[in-house]
Amino acid sequence: MKILIACEYSGVVRDAFLKMGHEAMSCDLLPTEKPGPHYQGNVFDVIDYPWDMMIAHPPCTDLSVSGARHFEAKRVTGKQQASVSFFMKLAKVDIPKKAIENPVSIMSSLWRKPDQIIQPWQFGHGETKATCLWLVGLPILSPTNIVEGRDQRIHKMPPNENRWKERSRTYAGIAEAMANQWGWLK
Repeated sequence: MKILIACEYSGVVRDAFLKMGHEAMSCDLLPTEKPGPHYQGNVFDVIDYPWDMMIAHPPCTDLSVSGARHFEAKRVTGKQQASVSFFMKLAKVDIPKKAIENPVSIMSSLWRKPDQIIQPWQFGHGETKATCLWLVGLPILSPTNIVEGRDQRIHKMPPNENRWKERSRTYAGIAEAMANQWGWLK
């Protein structure tokens, strides 16, 4: 399959699908952290390629309920509206199989509830980070390795210049589950 991993700089999800033998490309405004097929630029520059699947990770800074105390300021500047618009443009693209990933956010009330909420501890990582999946043409992910531990590592990260990058990185166990469970679909 031809798979677009939208808004991913890390290459974690892209590489999981490449390992399965798929034609996968990540796309982000940032350069990729790992060598591999990557378009650095606007995802809408490459969206009309005949992709079979898209897994999108739209920016959550202006959408996540963890930042609700800043919502009013984000609405006044239009940042939240722009983020909602970007999310919805991804949701509406004509790609038969889609997963849009985001934390618990206002999209549940502005658009629709997610099809699934997953946690890293269901996929081999002893941490919590509720991750919503809005799915089209894809089944829900089955847990692959439920482990002990419910550390809030992401929530407890101290402020620093790269905190946002670390918070947005997909866990390898989740990426592998996506590739293993969705990569065989035709």
